[in-house]
Amino acid sequence: MAVQIREATAADWPAIWPFFHVIVAAGETYTYPRDMDEATARESWLLTPPGRTVVAVDDSGTVLGTAKMNPNHMGGASHIASASFMVDPQCGGRGVGRALGEHVLAWARAEGYRAMQFNAVVETNTGAVALWQSLGFQIMTTLPEGFRHPTKGYVGLHIMYQQL
Repeated sequence: MAVQIREATAADWPAIWPFFHVIVAAGETYTYPRDMDEATARESWLLTPPGRTVVAVDDSGTVLGTAKMNPNHMGGASHIASASFMVDPQCGGRGVGRALGEHVLAWARAEGYRAMQFNAVVETNTGAVALWQSLGFQIMTTLPEGFRHPTKGYVGLHIMYQQL
């Protein structure tokens, strides 16, 4: 399956929302409120410049996943990028997350960012941790019990980093 990455549009939201909602409601990987409503989710995910949101699609145009990328902070720390990713659980294991990760890193380099930092990678999200490490990210530190997992209790929250 070929994965293509393109700019997300408002017309993509109806395809993003179903898996976004499932992932957030599960409460296992994101620090968003589990009961986040659709309007709030849309506003938080579909970014405007200097942020950017993309979708990963297959050859038929079906949305398989999405990523948003942005400066991690403002002002004197705006040279560090950050990003968030969601892959439709039905499309896991097909390289969608890797394609999105590679795209986001290329974007950050092209935009002149000096590094990328992920502020909150749940340590029990081992697939994501392994993917980010395979793409060159390091775990800088782990905030013990920084995340309340719905079935595993309090687990660590990694801060991951890669110099670009």
